[in-house]
Amino acid sequence: MGKTAEEWLKQADYDIETADYMFSSGRYFYAVFMCHMALEKALKGLYVERLKETVPKKHNLVYFLNKIGIVPPEHIGRFLVRLNEASVVTRYPESLDKLAHQYTDVVVREILDSGKEALQWIRQQF
Repeated sequence: MGKTAEEWLKQADYDIETADYMFSSGRYFYAVFMCHMALEKALKGLYVERLKETVPKKHNLVYFLNKIGIVPPEHIGRFLVRLNEASVVTRYPESLDKLAHQYTDVVVREILDSGKEALQWIRQQF
């Protein structure tokens, strides 16, 4: 694995840990945001490794899956689409109260668990 890809993965690990810290402090939608960041960075590492190209400044997880040419297991694919949609509202929230109601501890715990599974799957693609 190239040095650039390793750095992306290192940052992905850091971000998933940050997601856990945000969760444990009750900052639930920030935990979702950091989970997305972790998976985005892991996919960017895989992008660099496989395509040997400069990573575009995009945040769309599905875009990276398609460009890399990988198809996740169905449940991980569905999760990545869901997380991709969540990243917009957590990145640019319209209402903090609405996000707090939508992203409860139970919902976010499920997102983090699925995110860790997706991160492991991405690592296996290297």
